[in-house]
Amino acid sequence: METTRLTKPEAMIFDMDGTLFKTETLLIPVYHRLFDQLRAENLYEGETPPEERILGGLGMLLDDIWKRVLPDHDEIVHRRADELLLELELIGLKEYVTELYPQVAETLKQLHQRGIRLFVASNGLEHYVKEVANAHGIFSLFEGIYSAGEHQTATKVDLVRLLLDNHGVSSAWMIGDRSSDVEAGKENGQTVIGCAYAGFGQGQELNGADRLISSFSELIALYDQAEEAPEAK
Repeated sequence: METTRLTKPEAMIFDMDGTLFKTETLLIPVYHRLFDQLRAENLYEGETPPEERILGGLGMLLDDIWKRVLPDHDEIVHRRADELLLELELIGLKEYVTELYPQVAETLKQLHQRGIRLFVASNGLEHYVKEVANAHGIFSLFEGIYSAGEHQTATKVDLVRLLLDNHGVSSAWMIGDRSSDVEAGKENGQTVIGCAYAGFGQGQELNGADRLISSFSELIALYDQAEEAPEAK
């Protein structure tokens, strides 16, 4: 199969969970604390749902995650779970040893040094997404950190469109691990690099991506080997 030639972009837009951040290092302990609290508040009884339910929902909007994790509970429980998740994640980022994927910080610095504009576009909550970047020392490398929580976008397609418009970006690589990232890149006419190392998505998640990478640091070679963008007329 003929592979599309990649062109050097002016910007790279990264998903957060499962792309930059090894989310399970924070989410698993937080998940169990959250259900302990829901039980203490008499909003939930019984065993904590399997971890796979929340891990499999990474990259979705929170509304959709709770429909998956707590399908038999109402909006009141879902909204309380929102509050607890954010509160416990912010505490957890200070208390737990959490991790970026290997070589993420080093690779982002190298890309930044090459003059590429770097952004985050995440379906997560604003304070969570920004605090992950802050806690791991990569916040200052990004020109903008966009979240569905802050901008109240219904889809990642809308979030990425807003980012591109606000920053006057015409050529970007959308880099992520879920079908929502592929869709967000393609619907906005951009190149998509699929991250195949997280393993949260099912086998079809990255169908339609222009390239797949099995480690984050591969982005350097992909960029260096890409063709120069044609000069604007």
